[in-house]
Amino acid sequence: MSKVFSRRDLDFLLYEWLDAEALTSRERFAEHSRETFDAFLDVSQQIAERDFAPHNRTGDLNEPTFDGETVTIIPEVARALKVFAESGLIAAGFPAEHGGLQLPHVVQRACFLWFQAANTGTSAYAMLTSGNAHLLLTHGTEEQIRRYVHPMLEGRFTGTMCLSEPQAGSSLSDVATRAVRQDDGTYRVDGGKMWISGGDHELSENIIHLVLARVAGAPAGVKGLSLFIVPKKDLDTGERNGVVLAGLNHKMGYRGTTNTVLAFEDAVGHLVGEEGRGLQYMFHMMNEARIGVGSGAVALGYTGYLHALAYARERQQGRPIGDKDPTAPPVPIVAHTDVRRMLLASKSYVEGGLALVLYAAKLLDEPSPENDLLLDTLTPIVKAWPSQWCRLADDHAIQVHGGYGYTREYPVEQFYRDNRLNSIHEGTDGIQALDLLGRKVTQHGGAGLALLLDRIRATAARTPELGASVTKAADRLAATTATLWADPSKALVNATAYLDAAGHLVIAWLWLEQLLAAEGREGDFYEGKRLAARYFVTHELPRIGPMLDLLDSGDTLLRDMDDAWLG
Repeated sequence: MSKVFSRRDLDFLLYEWLDAEALTSRERFAEHSRETFDAFLDVSQQIAERDFAPHNRTGDLNEPTFDGETVTIIPEVARALKVFAESGLIAAGFPAEHGGLQLPHVVQRACFLWFQAANTGTSAYAMLTSGNAHLLLTHGTEEQIRRYVHPMLEGRFTGTMCLSEPQAGSSLSDVATRAVRQDDGTYRVDGGKMWISGGDHELSENIIHLVLARVAGAPAGVKGLSLFIVPKKDLDTGERNGVVLAGLNHKMGYRGTTNTVLAFEDAVGHLVGEEGRGLQYMFHMMNEARIGVGSGAVALGYTGYLHALAYARERQQGRPIGDKDPTAPPVPIVAHTDVRRMLLASKSYVEGGLALVLYAAKLLDEPSPENDLLLDTLTPIVKAWPSQWCRLADDHAIQVHGGYGYTREYPVEQFYRDNRLNSIHEGTDGIQALDLLGRKVTQHGGAGLALLLDRIRATAARTPELGASVTKAADRLAATTATLWADPSKALVNATAYLDAAGHLVIAWLWLEQLLAAEGREGDFYEGKRLAARYFVTHELPRIGPMLDLLDSGDTLLRDMDDAWLG
């Protein structure tokens, strides 16, 4: 069994639950079949295990360096990305007219999970490039698509997103980077950007930066922001554009991906779409990146769980409770109840999180007003829930390994460090909480939340043994939401508790969905699904009770406190 990821679980979720094969009846996917889907999954596993996983630790121990002129990265990264591009995987989900293979989003997401699990640092370059290309394909001109998107899909260019600034962070209304119109239709961009992943390297012929900036004379706030293509090198002359690497950030984890401080100094930029709509366009990439972050958190948690499970079955230590014979042979630690507790909890988190990200991807493959609304409502949960709970699976993996897990001789400590970033980038968990409670569950008269809860209740009605608890939790969340917004001045004070509660409810629902998909099927795999579903509903779902109690109370301690009291 692979310790990188689980092909068996992917097959179950794709074919036995989500019926991905039925997508081939749609015109967009008519050239595909179960055989082509399997071929993509096969090659993804092969490349991930052969070309990505072996240098995961090497990249962590030898992070990128900058000598003032050039960024140096271990050569295995470039080789792996070259193989990835040549396989067609970078263009797999794009339209055929642009060189893509029109692979369904849900299958492409399943394929990419292999790479995120094998080596999150190297895979990040591909993820950012794909998001950049999708944005330009949606909002760019034909010329921009030809000049920038096509080379990205060929693997020649890579892409970034440049939002944050040293003084602004996630507060995009405070973005200060400026753009000045030129007579030739271009713009000159000046300002500094911080935390830009993939912002400089020698892995590709060019780097295409998507930069949020404020056109001279534009209003303050996010309505004054526009979006610009700013290539590292001029496409016609090959000369360096005014994009200067000011330095590299040194990270706790995720070290294989360069994280940069960039200075734009009279850099030539090209407007995407219309002035003043930059943040609207950028959300196209941000939302894709948020789902990608949730997917990466699942992948890292899943590989940590698989490593812990293998270790627990191999490691001999201790004897069963009640066995007082010191001469009896030790047992594998998987026999000890506390180890089982951590493994079963981890299984419920990572397999539940995997169902969440694949369900979200399937919604993209079946666009409709209802599915679009549901995906919009779920996106903050897709990003934030795995970032917290699948990271806990990596924490458990360290604990299962004991003292060994806390050393660099075993990979689980790196999985935890790499996963820690996912609660921060592409909008912190706290920002996702504000987005969910402050926007997503209230927009359109609360239609998104109502739709989500209707689907949850419908599934719960088909699983009476465990479904009653889930129905009760869904009703309680609906009532709490109404209570919160009865007094808008207090509604968002404890938004993080709301996100946690909603996330656990959604995962409980998706465990019921998996339970139904496993119905009538026999074997250890399906017994494992039934066990994890029962565990999550009976052990994890009750966590939301105290969260909802806090929200119902109208508590405003966090708003009213004086920060001087913190010491």
